[in-house]
Amino acid sequence: MAEPKITGLAPRLTSIDAYRGFVMFLMMGEVLHFCGVAQALADSWFWKQLCFHQDHVEWIGCSLHDLIQPSFSFLVGVALPFSLAAREAKGQSRGKMTAHALWRSLLLVALGIFLRSTRRDQTNYTFEDTLSQIGLGYTFLFLLGFRPVRDQLIAVAVILVGYWAAFALTPLPDASFDYSAVGVPESWPHLMEGFAGHWNKNSNLAWRFDTWFLNLFPRSEPFQYNGGGYATLSFIPTLGTMILGLLAGGVLKSAASSSGKMLRLAAAGAVCLAAGYALGWSGLCPVVKRIWTPSWVLYSGGWCFLMMAGFYAAVDLAGLSGLAYPLRVVGRNSIAAYCMSGLTESWIAKNITTHLGEAPFLVLGPAYERLLHGSAVLAVLWLVLYWMDKRGIYLRI
Repeated sequence: MAEPKITGLAPRLTSIDAYRGFVMFLMMGEVLHFCGVAQALADSWFWKQLCFHQDHVEWIGCSLHDLIQPSFSFLVGVALPFSLAAREAKGQSRGKMTAHALWRSLLLVALGIFLRSTRRDQTNYTFEDTLSQIGLGYTFLFLLGFRPVRDQLIAVAVILVGYWAAFALTPLPDASFDYSAVGVPESWPHLMEGFAGHWNKNSNLAWRFDTWFLNLFPRSEPFQYNGGGYATLSFIPTLGTMILGLLAGGVLKSAASSSGKMLRLAAAGAVCLAAGYALGWSGLCPVVKRIWTPSWVLYSGGWCFLMMAGFYAAVDLAGLSGLAYPLRVVGRNSIAAYCMSGLTESWIAKNITTHLGEAPFLVLGPAYERLLHGSAVLAVLWLVLYWMDKRGIYLRI
């Protein structure tokens, strides 16, 4: 990979916006309720597959939905070399850019806390969501943006090996440990034995950290566990994912030929995907998104490299930017899309029913009612973003 060049203003790559828009569509597309259709059409393999890929796996493994957060994090890294070049071209000093990076980190963490606290009686101080995880690592990513590729690769290696070692060296819970007390039923089929047990749900290093750290904040009752097994410390390996994106951004911004860039991204994707899978298959490090294991960084990062290569080939090389326009509308305003999805989705859904009733969504039968209703919600969200895009209104942090 070429050394990152952060001087000189580079043109905006449409493929980055298209990939980001695709990721946001996957997130907003939860309103389509594929699993509801699959439940109603129990014999349909097609809808079962759509249902599987619209939800997170319970612990080990990966669905398309599991790639939303790593893709969003990866794209933060991809965009950084272009952002740094634009700021330097405007004459901004390193100190001013660093101050902005710190401010952005704080805002992302605060926004994540705010969105998780809606409809609650008090502020919900947890840090496992996408925005907070990115915010906790963003300043470190920014500083690495000025370093050569060698240092970025070293940083990824140190993060992955160090995080793996920290889990591996943490003592396993003893035989009397009550998993049911930390939200893991005795019949749960995903508990691992032996060495892999270091990465079991709500009994690992990150869970132990949160039972101390999260109880430093005001809470209505003590924090005991996260129902999904998510953890604050995942921001460390998430930084690894963002650095992989930074490396990809360096490739896209380099002077290499267009076909050379695509091939480098694809090759990096294949290597990361194989390495992550091998670590999981060997039992050295299970591939678990919910606690962002090092093998997950590599495995999901491999998919991110491959998807970036695919979007770059289709949108920027093959010239399909027009077909990607619906995605670009969302991708250019991803923070607005994220907030709208969390804050206004249920309000839009309710008002659609209020004004249109249920009849329009029953035309294909009860099995598809929630799908059609969700499609209407998704259309409204997209039209708002389209209106904002046409008027140059973008929510930036």
